[in-house]
Amino acid sequence: MKKEKNTGISSFQRYLTVWVFLCMIVGVLLGHFVPALPAFLNRFEYARISIPMAVLIWVMIYPMMLKVDFQSIRNVGHNPKGLFVTWIVNWLVKPFTMYGISCLFFFVIFKGFITPELATEYLAGAVLLGAAPCTAMVFVWSTLTNGNPAYTVVQVATNDLIILVAFVPIVKFLLGVSNVSVPFDTLILSVVLFVVIPLAGGILTRIFITKSKGTEYFENVFIHKFDSVTTIGLLLTLVLIFMGQSEVILNNPLHIVLIAIPLILQTFLIFFIAYGTCNLLKLPHDIAAPAGMIGASNFFELAVAVAVALFGTTSPAALATTVGVLTEVPVMLTLVKIANKANR
Repeated sequence: MKKEKNTGISSFQRYLTVWVFLCMIVGVLLGHFVPALPAFLNRFEYARISIPMAVLIWVMIYPMMLKVDFQSIRNVGHNPKGLFVTWIVNWLVKPFTMYGISCLFFFVIFKGFITPELATEYLAGAVLLGAAPCTAMVFVWSTLTNGNPAYTVVQVATNDLIILVAFVPIVKFLLGVSNVSVPFDTLILSVVLFVVIPLAGGILTRIFITKSKGTEYFENVFIHKFDSVTTIGLLLTLVLIFMGQSEVILNNPLHIVLIAIPLILQTFLIFFIAYGTCNLLKLPHDIAAPAGMIGASNFFELAVAVAVALFGTTSPAALATTVGVLTEVPVMLTLVKIANKANR
């Protein structure tokens, strides 16, 4: 019985890329032909955070948090190399490679298609993405690569703390923007919503279930009730995201392709730097894979919010951050496959 269940899940995940593209298409079509729906959902927002999206992200993250044993979090310090890789790649490498790759494409390779003014704003959006490592979606990528849940939590949590002090100086330095205004309520609320609350919920659930029904029931039965929930949450989240960005996507087809190229190259580059470094340090796959995923993926909620606050909703910079959302999931699913094959 258990074998059949796992086989079904693997079959579903095998075609996850197809489901992702279908959800993107459904989201764009709904946003275009039923604009009242995203307009209605946008009313449920606080500090630029969509409440419906927050709920779906909880659906994605909660199953992984169930696997986190508090004792294992305390033991993370015994193997700090993965944390050092994550911190160095995210804050001393990633923002600067994003800047360099984006400058090369927007100002040199694509200069016949993009005006200097547009190139400058696209660069701004790219830098905002590069300076914001992932907070929520990385839990999905970690799950799909069989990452260590406790270690992933610490990797994400420490990056969230670094964002609070490093994001603004890095963006100001790279863009020379003296009036960068980060919506700190969005930033702090995101950390609370996407890390603190799901983690607390998972730990409390673990304590309650193990006390009432035992550890064996929790590990062998209860956790497996949520095997497909993370994937379903991911797909519904994509529908919601692309429903809200449908007109931006449909109105800029060529420039979306031009923006996507450097963003995709950057994602692959950072993943291989982080994952390759972890392998050189002989770190286990369940630490190395999440380290690569955290570096490669972006905190697009923050990047979009800052781009809108600085440049406006319809700005080229906001478009660039939206393209980051568009490209991230398919590319990250490809990296998941690469990491899993490398572990065989």
